[in-house]
Amino acid sequence: MTGPTTSRGRLALGLALTVAVALFLAFVPLHRHWFDLNVYYDAVGHWRRDGRIYDFTIPGADGADYGFTYPPFAALCMLPMALFTWPAAITLSMVLNVAASATLLSWLIGPIVQRHGWNKWFAFVVAACLFVLLEPVRDTFSFGQVNLVLLVLVFFDAWLLCTGRGRFAGCGIGLAAAIKLTPAIFIGYLLITRRWRAAATATGTAVAATLLALAVAPDASRVYWTEALWDTDRIGVLSYVSNQSWEGVLARLADPVRPSGVVWALGVLAVLAVWAYRVRSAVAVGDERAGFALTGVAACLISPITWVHHLVWLVPALVVLVDCGLRPDAPPARRRLLLRAAAVVYVLLCSSVVWLWRYDFTGVDGFLGGNTYVWICLGLLIALPLRGARSAAMLGREPYPARIP
Repeated sequence: MTGPTTSRGRLALGLALTVAVALFLAFVPLHRHWFDLNVYYDAVGHWRRDGRIYDFTIPGADGADYGFTYPPFAALCMLPMALFTWPAAITLSMVLNVAASATLLSWLIGPIVQRHGWNKWFAFVVAACLFVLLEPVRDTFSFGQVNLVLLVLVFFDAWLLCTGRGRFAGCGIGLAAAIKLTPAIFIGYLLITRRWRAAATATGTAVAATLLALAVAPDASRVYWTEALWDTDRIGVLSYVSNQSWEGVLARLADPVRPSGVVWALGVLAVLAVWAYRVRSAVAVGDERAGFALTGVAACLISPITWVHHLVWLVPALVVLVDCGLRPDAPPARRRLLLRAAAVVYVLLCSSVVWLWRYDFTGVDGFLGGNTYVWICLGLLIALPLRGARSAAMLGREPYPARIP
C-alpha cells in the first residue's frame, strides 16, 4: 500500500479521509430514514399488543405495502425492541451494524494487511472509509437492516473452517438461515463441498431455532409457513429497480405482467450449476474464502428479491478480487487487470447508478444500466479468481487443506 511513511502523515491523511467520508455520508446520499427498522419496530410492537405480526403493513416509497417478511425466529430475536423507545432502537441498530462492520473488516482485510506488512490502523481506516461508501453498506445502515449481522454470522463459520476449527462450524450459518431464509444457500455450500458435520450442525441449528419459534409463537409460525412465505407481494414490487436479482431482470422485461416462472427456474438452475462447479474448484485448491464469497454472489442472483442493500454479500468477493490483484507472484499484466476490474466494480457499487432508471427501465439502456448490479454478480460468479492452496487464506492464518474431505 503506497501512502504516507510517517506516523504524522498517516494520522493527517486518516483524519482527512474520515472527515471527507463523514461529510459525504451526511449530505450527499439519499438517506432511507430507517424505513426497514421502522417496519421491524412497529411490527413487533403490534405483535406484542395484538398477538399478530404478519398482518401488519406500512406503505413504502414504491407504492407497495411492506410488512414483516422474516421467519418467526427473527421476530423473536427482534421482540426486545418493543421495550425500547424509537431513538434507542435506532441507536441499537447503528451500534450492531458498526460492530458487525468492524468484525467483518477485521476478518477480511486483517490477514491481507499482515501479509503485506502495512500499518494496521491506517489500513483499517482506509478500508473502513471505502467500505461505508458502498451503496449496499450505506443503505444497510440507513434502512436499519440486518444484512451485516447475518454476514458476520455466516463468515464466522468461514473463519472456523479456514483456521482448522471446522468441527465447530455450522452454528452461524444455521442461525442466519433461521433469521432470514437466503443464507440457507450456505448449507448447500457445506453439502457440495462435503462438510457433512458442518452441514448437519447448520441444519440442526436452523431447525432448532425454527422449532423454538413454533413453541413460543405457534400462530405466527403457522401464518408464516403456510401463508406469508408464499406471498411475494408482501416483499415488494418485483420490477422495482432496487430488485437486483435474476427475477428482477425478468420482471422489468415483462412489466406490467408477472415474469415467467419457468424462465426464472431455468435461470436459477443455471446459476446453481455454475456456482456448484466454482465452489468445488475453490475448495479443491484450498480457497475457502472464495468459496464463501461465490456463495454470497449466487444468493443475490437466485433470491426472488435482492434489494440493493442485500448486495453487502458481494463485499467478500470484492475483497477476494483485490487480494488476488495484489499477489506478488502473479504476472504484472494480470495484477493490473484484476485491480482495474476491482476498481470498476467498486465505483459502480458506490455510484447508485441503477437509480437512473428508477422510473423508466425500458429500452436497451434500461436493460443494461437498470440491471448493472446483476451483471456485476454474474461477472463475479463466473470470473472471480482463486488462490492456490499454498497461498495464505484471507480469513485465517493457514488455508484449508487442498483436498476436500
